[in-house]
Amino acid sequence: MKLTTMRTDIVEALSLQDLCRFCQADETWVVELVEHGVLDPIGSTSGNWRFVGTSIVRAKKARRLNRDLGINTAGIALVLDLLEERDAVLRRLAQHEAI
Repeated sequence: MKLTTMRTDIVEALSLQDLCRFCQADETWVVELVEHGVLDPIGSTSGNWRFVGTSIVRAKKARRLNRDLGINTAGIALVLDLLEERDAVLRRLAQHEAI
């Protein structure tokens, strides 16, 4: 019997090009997300930007909103902010219900 092991590659950060491949989007679109405050890259120029954790998750959600619902960049920023506010309210509510 062959023993198999699980191998997981943990990615700490993605470059602009890697994020574009991950989201199946072009660089211009990702730059627009940064300009609208949807994504917060580490680095001073787009050539050395690194996207971590929440920015990667937000980029994927933003892509789905754009692709599936046709929402523009400004709308994406609004929707993601509202979703985060809703999640925070639900967490607070759950804490109060637990008391």
